[in-house]
Amino acid sequence: MKFFQRLGRSLMLPVAVLPVAAILSGVGYWILTGTGDPNNVIGVFLTLAGNALLNNLALLFAIGVALGMATKPDGTSALAGLVSWLTVTTLLDPENVATFRGIDVSTVNPAFDNLQNVFVGILCGLIGAWSYDRFKDTKLPDALAFFSGRRSVAIISAGLSLVLALALFFVWPLVYSGLVAFGEFIVTLGPAGAGIYGFLNRLLIPLGLHHALNSVFWFDVAGINDLGNFLNATGTRGETGQYMTGFFPIMMFGLPGAALAMYTTAKTSRRKIAAGVLLSSAVASFVVGVTEPLEFSFMFLAPGLYLVHAIFTGISMAISAMLPVRMGFGFSGGFIDLVLGWVNPMAQNPWAIPVMGVFWFAVYFLVFRFIIRRFDLKTIGREDDEDLEETDPAVTEQKGDKYAVTATAFLSALGGKENILDLENCATRLRMEIADTSKVDEPALRRAGAAGIMKPGGRSVQVIYGTSVQFVKDAMERIMSGQEAPASSAAVDAAASDAAAAIGGAPGGTATRAGHLVRLRAPLPGTVVPLSEVPDPTFAKELMGPGLAIEPEGGLVVAPAAGSVTHVFDTGHAVALTLDDGTQLLIHVGLDTVQMKGEGFERLVATGDRVVAGDPLLRVDLAAVRAAGHPTITPVVVLEDPEAVIELV
Repeated sequence: MKFFQRLGRSLMLPVAVLPVAAILSGVGYWILTGTGDPNNVIGVFLTLAGNALLNNLALLFAIGVALGMATKPDGTSALAGLVSWLTVTTLLDPENVATFRGIDVSTVNPAFDNLQNVFVGILCGLIGAWSYDRFKDTKLPDALAFFSGRRSVAIISAGLSLVLALALFFVWPLVYSGLVAFGEFIVTLGPAGAGIYGFLNRLLIPLGLHHALNSVFWFDVAGINDLGNFLNATGTRGETGQYMTGFFPIMMFGLPGAALAMYTTAKTSRRKIAAGVLLSSAVASFVVGVTEPLEFSFMFLAPGLYLVHAIFTGISMAISAMLPVRMGFGFSGGFIDLVLGWVNPMAQNPWAIPVMGVFWFAVYFLVFRFIIRRFDLKTIGREDDEDLEETDPAVTEQKGDKYAVTATAFLSALGGKENILDLENCATRLRMEIADTSKVDEPALRRAGAAGIMKPGGRSVQVIYGTSVQFVKDAMERIMSGQEAPASSAAVDAAASDAAAAIGGAPGGTATRAGHLVRLRAPLPGTVVPLSEVPDPTFAKELMGPGLAIEPEGGLVVAPAAGSVTHVFDTGHAVALTLDDGTQLLIHVGLDTVQMKGEGFERLVATGDRVVAGDPLLRVDLAAVRAAGHPTITPVVVLEDPEAVIELV
């Protein structure tokens, strides 16, 4: 579920541009149809402008997914997604398929004409994201050094795409042809068949295979030609349009009802953000019948809701087919096509469509609202903040305000950005090389939120902050590079005052809480030693908090108690947990192992995962740690409770 929710959030970037494109295309279509002039300049202009995006939805998804699914947003992953998409679609272009098989292009399976769909786009995006995460730090021999690191990502993506293209070359035609045959069968089932078609039409949209069914019912594949007969008024009144009518109430009213349900259940603090996406998407659905912006907004975030939507669409199609209500479209089942088709000779009782629509609006709103609240679904505006940090720019900006204040205060206390020669971070601290260490104001650093300051020697300075240190470091880098303005002095002073008040005294005081005994299962096998014996002052002096340490004998780190994963560091060398009793726990495998940049470490959980005692968290190659010259001793520290005592059971 975490994977699909992350995927759903990744799609928000390309989906956000679709509502306006849909409206432009729909209005252009309305002008062309209403004037009867296919060369009307305004109509053609608007249609082309809208279709520029709608016709390339899959390409947008390939880039958006590659960018959003990568562990750290980077243009390299987006480029890799684009490379994957171009590789797959070029290789499987009908003309190229005909060349490979030595046949005439007219005899190529029509499945290859429908391969440029969102499903393939998503697959290519996932390839791009995986290639980036796995190979962005690849080091090649000196002779090939130019292709090391990020330059290798697109190359790997292209290679994997060859495998995907080969698989689709054999699998896609079989699946497509099977759906066409199934569609021809359900034609014989009357209104029930129309309902099954409507259900599968929505259900297959994520795979792009709904076009296979559409071709059976809307065009002349099986002799139905519902769409063509309606537009040309050449069908049979009472029959023509039955495979299109049921979409109107759902697209014009049902989905906007779902949008309202998602808006009203969003967190109060995020309703404005949710409204921007939902309102524009609802307008696109109602006016022109373009439903992708709304459907993809919850398709992956809440798959159960999408299944309900598919069922409702099937019911609407079946009811419309049974009633004497008929309507068709040339573009989609929106308001524009309803108005244009109102006087079509094939239309029958079109007034009933808005009546049915009001019913479906109420049904969607009430059912979606109940399910979202009952099962706490993470639809737009209801996501957990920690899940949004990497994929939602709005949340990143909101959280960035807090860290920008800390970063501004730190930079000032460190003697200014010119005094910082090098800036890195590990699990809990900033690691810096300072030009002039005499300019470092330690009391000011503590007032700004530092838990401690270490000066190992020379120009090296370390500021202990906590497990959110990466966000402070990122904010510092943005301010130093000029990408972000420093926080105001008033904001910095207010933050310092709040910190002083929170610890109940003057700046630089120590917060205290009632101590308690924390009973834990050993997170990894080995010899338990006091924290004071850890050869690192940050841990030995309990600057991060009390705890113990383990000299490990095995490389599997497991959850010491039930709780949730607060953060898993990208390098895999540390994990932070929030236990069910509220205890904040940090497990730091080895010392200075952040310098290994993930080599020898494997993350087995993700931020936000629920764990119980014994669940695997990390896997570490202890031999690799020792070979890199780092101690393997592993501190287990309780954060934010200086009186806590750990007891292993």
